[in-house]
Amino acid sequence: AAPQGPPVYVDLAYLPGSWSARTVDEEFFRRIRSLCYVVSGDDHLKEGVLRPLLDALLAGKHHWGLDIQVTLIPTFDSLVMHEWYQETHERQQELGITVLGSNSTVAMQDETFPACKVEF
Repeated sequence: AAPQGPPVYVDLAYLPGSWSARTVDEEFFRRIRSLCYVVSGDDHLKEGVLRPLLDALLAGKHHWGLDIQVTLIPTFDSLVMHEWYQETHERQQELGITVLGSNSTVAMQDETFPACKVEF
């Protein structure tokens, strides 16, 4: 266990993918308080840990005690994400959490991929 200390406030936090995502729990979100969290990793390993990670965000944000708007930015489409969004939408609103979806695409050289713009 990490020693107790004050929370760390950042503008953008990139959440780990694959097996490392298992380290992101409620305590992570209590201590790492970000305006935006990026969830990436469109692979079969991420699907298995995605729901606990998203639930941990709700549980951790509950303890902030501050009225800070948080944006969750998924970089992939996922059935787990859709189900979580539908099932917890009211709770997300209570806690000031917005899930950012984007239908925008960026074309670079011979590649096209989904993207969103985040401004601070």
